[in-house]
Amino acid sequence: MTILITGANRGIGAALATTLTERGHDVIGTARSTPEYEPLDVTDPASQADLAHRLEGKPLDALICNAGVYLDKGQNLAGGYPVDMWQDSFAVNVTGVFLTIQSLMPNLQMHEGGKIMIISSQMASHERAPGGSYIYRASKAAALNLGRNLATDLKQIGVAVGIYHPGWVQTDMGGESAEITPVQAAEGLADRLEALSLDTTGCFETWDGRAHPY
Repeated sequence: MTILITGANRGIGAALATTLTERGHDVIGTARSTPEYEPLDVTDPASQADLAHRLEGKPLDALICNAGVYLDKGQNLAGGYPVDMWQDSFAVNVTGVFLTIQSLMPNLQMHEGGKIMIISSQMASHERAPGGSYIYRASKAAALNLGRNLATDLKQIGVAVGIYHPGWVQTDMGGESAEITPVQAAEGLADRLEALSLDTTGCFETWDGRAHPY
């Protein structure tokens, strides 16, 4: 498969790029300002248009929307969560996902059986609501909702959409005390991508293949 990964320069994205390349896939990674990757600011329509122009006519089998931010870690309800933090978080975690899918749909439609993987989080679940991190939780819940609705609309043109919790991963975002390594997360997510089909489109699953509560 030819697979494009956003935010492929570090963390889970970098591990996914390595894992999928080792499995024999052709991987295109994007990053905002890392020379060896395709330049892409997912929040910028002009940057999205530039990427689409550079990839015009190139079929994509799969798109992994991995780029994300967690800006409100440690914020307090009394005086935290400023407006610009909400705006910046949703711009990357929700709007950025939509713009990337929108701009690369022509490439995904050039192959039968196109796939879209959206990296959300267990923090998107409304059934599991332990409190705190309101911005991140809300943005990841919105990404989950976006993916579920895209799955409905894109099924009719043969494109499957899956939404995934990558695990609590030892990255800059997850911290050193997290449960699994980026390599473990990437191996599981690569399995999920390969298994994704129109029969499972709209799924919300964990990195290791378990159905996640909404």
